[in-house]
Amino acid sequence: MQTMTDETVASFRPYVDDLTADARHAFRHIRQADTATRNGILIKLAELLETDERQKDILTANALDLEAAVSSGMSSAMKDRLRLDVPRIVAMAKAVREIAAFADPVGEVIRGQTLVSGVQMVQKRVPLGVVFTVYESRPNVTVDVGALCIKSGNAAILRGGKEAFHSNVALYRIFVEAIEICGLPSGVLQLVEETDRACMLALLERDDRIDLVVPRGGEGLIRFVSQNTRIPVVKHDKGVCTMFIDESADLDQAIEVAANAKLQRPSVCNAIENLLVHSRFPYTEQLLAGLALRGARLIGCERSHAIYPSVEKMTDADLEYGSEYLDERLSVKIVDSLEQAVDFIYKYGSGHSEAILTRSLESARSFERMVDSAAVFVNCSTRFHDGGQMGMGAEVGISTGRLHVRGPMGVRDLTTTTYVMSGEGQIRS
Repeated sequence: MQTMTDETVASFRPYVDDLTADARHAFRHIRQADTATRNGILIKLAELLETDERQKDILTANALDLEAAVSSGMSSAMKDRLRLDVPRIVAMAKAVREIAAFADPVGEVIRGQTLVSGVQMVQKRVPLGVVFTVYESRPNVTVDVGALCIKSGNAAILRGGKEAFHSNVALYRIFVEAIEICGLPSGVLQLVEETDRACMLALLERDDRIDLVVPRGGEGLIRFVSQNTRIPVVKHDKGVCTMFIDESADLDQAIEVAANAKLQRPSVCNAIENLLVHSRFPYTEQLLAGLALRGARLIGCERSHAIYPSVEKMTDADLEYGSEYLDERLSVKIVDSLEQAVDFIYKYGSGHSEAILTRSLESARSFERMVDSAAVFVNCSTRFHDGGQMGMGAEVGISTGRLHVRGPMGVRDLTTTTYVMSGEGQIRS
C-alpha cells in the first residue's frame, strides 16, 4: 500500500525520536499535576481563544488553508470541515470550558477491599500515557483532543492533515502558550509539523513511547494506520449511518428528523447516508418530496423511484448504499419489514449510528436489540452522536470498535487503571 522508501522513513526517525522523547518526559510531569493545574491550562486556553488578537491570527491562518483548498478543487463538504469563523472559535472555547468543568477522572477509586492477608487493595483511574491522534481537515480537533488529553493527565502528539496545516499551527501555538503560562513543559502537547506520510510511519513505529493511536478521517487513513503499527488503535471509522422509517412513523416527524440527520451538516460522520422506508408506510411520496424540498439529492431503488420519480435510479447499489457521501446525496430503499432493515444495516453499515422512527414501542425495542452499533437512536436525529451533545464536552473520536471504548471517546476513556496495595509489612506465605 505504501510507496515511500525505507530511506525516506529513516530520514524522519531523528525528528520522531526527539518528539516522542519530549512527549514521554512531559507525560511524567502532567500525570503528577493536580486537578487545578490541568484545569488552569484549559481555562487559560479558553480565555486566549476568546481574544480578538488570537481570533484574528486563527482566521488569517485558516484563510491560507481555504485558499489552498479552492485551488486544489476540494469538495464543498471538506471545505466546510476546514472552515473556521468567530462562532466556531467561540464554540471551541466553550467546549474547553465544559471539559474543565468535568469531574476529574484521574484518581477516581473504582473499588477497594481488604484482602485476607490484611493488605488493602484499591483500584483507581490513572492517565493512559502518550496519545497519538491522526486527523484530517477539521482544525477544531487540535483543540478538542488537546483539551481532553490534558484534562485526563495525558501527553498528546497531534498530526493533522496538510490541508489544515496553517490553522492547526495557529491553534497549537495558542495551546502551548496556555501550557507554559501554567508551568508545565510544552512537550505535553506537540504538533507534528512534518506533513510527509513517511513521518507518520516513523511515529507509528514507536510503540515503546506511544501508548495509543486514534486515527480520525477517511477509510483509507484508518486502514493505513491499522496496517502499519503495533500500537493499540482506537478506530474512528467512517459513518455509513442509516435511518429506518417504520410503518407507524409520523410523517411530519419523519421529515423533520430525517432532514436534520442528513442536511443539518452533511459533511460529518454522524449524518445519515441511507434512508430505509417500510413498504407499508402510507406517506412515502410525501416524505421523499419533503426531503427533496429541503435540499436532499435522492438516489434510490426501483421501488422508491416508482413512488417518487425524482429519485435518481441507482447504478451500483452495493457501492452507493455502502458509501459515505458527506454531501447532500441520500440513498433510499424500500423494505418490507424491520428485519429487512436490520439485514440492510448489517450488510452496508459501518457500526457508527443507526436510527428508527416509529410510534410502536415493540418495533423500537426490537430495533434496539437487533442492531449492533456504537449508538442507536429512537425517534431522534443521529446528529446527537457527538461528545458535546452527549455531555462529554468533546471527544477524541467516535470509536466503532468493541475494545476499550465504543462510541464517543471522552475524558474518562483516556484513562486506564492501576492497583495500589497497602500493607503493614505483610509477606506472602
